[in-house]
Amino acid sequence: MQKDIYERIINFLLGASWAIVLFGALLTFKIFLTFGLVLALFIALLYIIISLFLILLLDAFLVHKQRLQEAKKQTKLLEKIYAKHTK
Repeated sequence: MQKDIYERIINFLLGASWAIVLFGALLTFKIFLTFGLVLALFIALLYIIISLFLILLLDAFLVHKQRLQEAKKQTKLLEKIYAKHTK
């Protein structure tokens, strides 16, 4: 199955987002470590939660696109069945 440009962009953004979450959490932790371990852990955890929410949004876009494609296929099949039985 060939992917269109929309799916390729979303998949690329999903992969890049996971890398940003990993490296960003590490960087955030290291930056805030000077203010204390508990604060650094809290800020890094907050960063991870917000980032994962944004990843879920990207995944929702992809799922919605796939659902729309399936609905279009079903509509075409139903139109063929309807045309066949109304003759």
